[in-house]
Amino acid sequence: MTANARAPRGRWIEGWDPENEDLWESTGKHVARRNLIFSIISEHIGFSIWSIWSVLVLFMGPDIGLPFTASEKFLLVITPNLVGAVLRLPYAAAVTRFGGRNWTIFSALLLLVPAGLAFHFVQQPGTPLWVFMLIGATAGVGGGNFASSMTNITIFFPQRLQGWALGLNAGGGNIGVATIQVVGLLVIAFAGNTHPSYVAAIYLPLIAVSAICAALFMDNVDAIKAKPGALAEACRSRHTWWISLLYVGTFGSFIGFSFAFGLVLQTEFDFTPLQAASWTFLGPLVGSVSRPLGGWLADRVGGARVTLWNFVLMAAGVAVLLVASAQGSFGLYVAAFIALFLLTGLGNGSTYKMIPAVYAEEAEDEVTSGGEAVAAFAKARRLSGAVIGIAGAIGALGGVGINLAFRSSYGGAAASGDGALMVFLAYYLVCVLVTWAVYLRGALKPGRVPAGRPEKRTAEAGRA
Repeated sequence: MTANARAPRGRWIEGWDPENEDLWESTGKHVARRNLIFSIISEHIGFSIWSIWSVLVLFMGPDIGLPFTASEKFLLVITPNLVGAVLRLPYAAAVTRFGGRNWTIFSALLLLVPAGLAFHFVQQPGTPLWVFMLIGATAGVGGGNFASSMTNITIFFPQRLQGWALGLNAGGGNIGVATIQVVGLLVIAFAGNTHPSYVAAIYLPLIAVSAICAALFMDNVDAIKAKPGALAEACRSRHTWWISLLYVGTFGSFIGFSFAFGLVLQTEFDFTPLQAASWTFLGPLVGSVSRPLGGWLADRVGGARVTLWNFVLMAAGVAVLLVASAQGSFGLYVAAFIALFLLTGLGNGSTYKMIPAVYAEEAEDEVTSGGEAVAAFAKARRLSGAVIGIAGAIGALGGVGINLAFRSSYGGAAASGDGALMVFLAYYLVCVLVTWAVYLRGALKPGRVPAGRPEKRTAEAGRA
């Protein structure tokens, strides 16, 4: 980081190097924290708009002239989930081309489109499902914000703090899912279940404020500019695909459960909109708050270790859900679901921490073998940014799978979610095996550390 790193807010910062401890302590940490704060705000609202239809479907019924079935409602919440997943790669690439501040402003303003359309059309009785699906597709832009935000924030922090920073950034964004569900609950409690437009109306001014804050307080960083071919290079790395598989199990579960939770309670226990909304915010809230803790734990004991035991507990949580379903126990069912949300948050943080740590370890091996340190660690940072985008996109597709599984399970003759839960249980067990075989078995050899556990010499070599 050069003197140009002290440029005024909103300018391009040149020569950014968070691994330089002297400049990090004097200037860098203040710049990084300011960008983190306003990145979280923008991403938070993006998540809220992305998941807005998980709330609006609770209002949909004969009372407002929108009598959709449970199967149709699941299809409606799947649509923004799918589009958001697909947009994550181009959103991550956009940051490297246009700059973090510039893209955050644009992507925040773009949220006005789905919010405005939702505000208008939920007030139109008789609107067909296909119209709402198109509007839901526009809400997918909120899902793309995650990838651009994470790619941007990664470069602001030194490797030893990335687990904490990424966890805080993602957790603060994820909690937007819980926030909009609380907004939905308050609207139902105070205005009744016939005014879904109020939910969208509340977010219109908030979107404008987040864009203004990004323009005033965020920065573009030249170090985040990707060299041509970074994405293709990342695709050739086996770690990209193993970590993406694990992230399907953690983030895919978080966002899928967040979108589906209210509909599951309505279908499983025949809840009213108010009853469902009274519980749905708890899961995303717990999962969001626990994400930074997952990154913090990964910084200290290793991302792979945390991820392994996390998937073991997730499998156990699904088993408890199956027992609760068989007994018809609402209390046990909700408790197990909330525990699953907690674990998805922990796993999100630990799995994402594995990305920069895995490539830092590869860079360290290259330096040990005689490679040039600066080039090796620059490559590691470049690959980390690209893999964050890829894993984020693939992981979000897991949310689509969650909702498709529930839709298929509840649409069957048994009208039960047990079939979907069995699929989730099997997937979590596969993730346990992959984490152990790929990232822990080899780490048991002398001289190796589990993926995701940084060593002091890694940071030192990166500054060489």
